[in-house]
Amino acid sequence: MKKNKLPMVLSVTSGKGGVGKTNISVNLAYCLSKLNKKALILDADLGLANVDVMLGITPKLNLFHLFHENTPIEDIIVKTEYGFDILPAASGVSEMLSLSTGQKLELLEAMDFMEDRIDYLIVDTGAGINENVLYFNLAVQQRLLILTPEPTSLTDAYALIKILKTRHDIDRFKIVVNWARSKEEAKNVFKKLYNACDHFLSGVSLELTGIIPMDQKVKKGVASQVPFCHYDSSAPASKAMINIAKTILNWEPDQNLDGNIKFFWKKLLFQE
Repeated sequence: MKKNKLPMVLSVTSGKGGVGKTNISVNLAYCLSKLNKKALILDADLGLANVDVMLGITPKLNLFHLFHENTPIEDIIVKTEYGFDILPAASGVSEMLSLSTGQKLELLEAMDFMEDRIDYLIVDTGAGINENVLYFNLAVQQRLLILTPEPTSLTDAYALIKILKTRHDIDRFKIVVNWARSKEEAKNVFKKLYNACDHFLSGVSLELTGIIPMDQKVKKGVASQVPFCHYDSSAPASKAMINIAKTILNWEPDQNLDGNIKFFWKKLLFQE
């Protein structure tokens, strides 16, 4: 990385669970690594972590050990065989379901040493509108919100956007429509969300970043516990994913703190 260049920090988030969010995080990191970028996935679904499961990895340490045993974060990061790293969270640990203010700051502080070692930090959030989800969406520079054609996905995505806008004045979102049966279906789903935000939430900006088609190779990749882009790089979903990664390469880190403490905030605050 160039000196003084900030890593791009983005969340992969959703209002509804089960929309393929973690799978997209894993494959985005994979595609970025294939584009010669250094990516780290932070599994921010802290109590129900599954990035490691997606990859068939069983980490010995996770974020629980950072918060409760003072384990250095560099000892927790796991290198994968696919060219990207993961920072695993715990699964089934109730103490991780809601971070204290001190723990949130502890995590941000612990991540500082990575600022010159990575190009992209991908924050795979939980689903919904709980405090952890909201916090991580405030601490990033860009938000990649995952939709599917299911009506509940649409309504829950709107609910997440609404609370981030009305409570925290977050008004810019990148949208990926997953499991689309056609481009027309995906564009209709995006249009419905766009119209709802335009009608009820003044000043919200939505951008359709990508469309991932229904693809049996995705299921086969998941079943094999490998990124589907690795399982079959020529599959339609894999081609869509690499296009999304190439689009993200053109994103510029947001220099605006917008009133929220963010990852690598010290460099943001003190850079010339």
